[in-house]
Amino acid sequence: MTRQVTIQGVTIGGGRPFALIAGPCVIESEASTLDAAERLKRISADLGIPFIFKSSYDKANRSSASSFRGPGITEGLRILARVKTEFGIPVLSDVHRFEELAQASEVLDVIQIPAFLSRQTDLLVAAAKTGRTVNIKKGQFLAPWDIKNAITKVESAGNKNILITERGVSFGYNNLVVDMRSLPIMRSYGCPVVFDATHSVQIPGGAGTASSGERQFVAPLTRAAVAAGVDALFMEVHACPDKALCDGPNMLSLDELPALLRQTQEIDRIVKR
Repeated sequence: MTRQVTIQGVTIGGGRPFALIAGPCVIESEASTLDAAERLKRISADLGIPFIFKSSYDKANRSSASSFRGPGITEGLRILARVKTEFGIPVLSDVHRFEELAQASEVLDVIQIPAFLSRQTDLLVAAAKTGRTVNIKKGQFLAPWDIKNAITKVESAGNKNILITERGVSFGYNNLVVDMRSLPIMRSYGCPVVFDATHSVQIPGGAGTASSGERQFVAPLTRAAVAAGVDALFMEVHACPDKALCDGPNMLSLDELPALLRQTQEIDRIVKR
């Protein structure tokens, strides 16, 4: 059983029912972000699911230099701070550079280490020193047991508030697969494990200058991960994924989310009973 990590009243791990980390891939506008946060809070509250809002202020690892990245750190954090204030929910965003950590940690409740940076020692240690919960997204190039080194780096700075996120592993070119064995392997290291259901169906670089995805596999992979006993689900969702400015092909529609969550709750109850 994993340790419990509590983030502004949201407790993840320790055999508790799964929590939800969800939101649009990137902050597209203030209005759309607030609307998504309001809808997600209502959905999670109706189902009794602990909820953390996620959206990126800067997607620094887009496929093309011309791809939309978001509003940037200052404006993005202002919008996320408004989400926290108006809806009373914790917030999570990616941090790509340790120079951003001081500013980001003033707003973020969870600092997310992007998958491509999961081996960057300076970033992991500096994130840990903020005292915020650190969510490490396991790199597509890492075996599940390799994540233990990243955990050790964060713990070496005196921070044990750590989440580990599985988001698929590279299988040949432009393809990701999920080895469900990785979930119990990573849980054995004591940190709550999160399953990223939407990035796991991404096709990196599949559209040439952008990533593509196979949204139709979000639901079956989510069910499988919950059956494997994960502590939280990570989903990027959007009011209209086909019009999203980032990662639309692998995002889930907000309209489809409640039914999937109800179904996975039933599986979760059986597994953790």
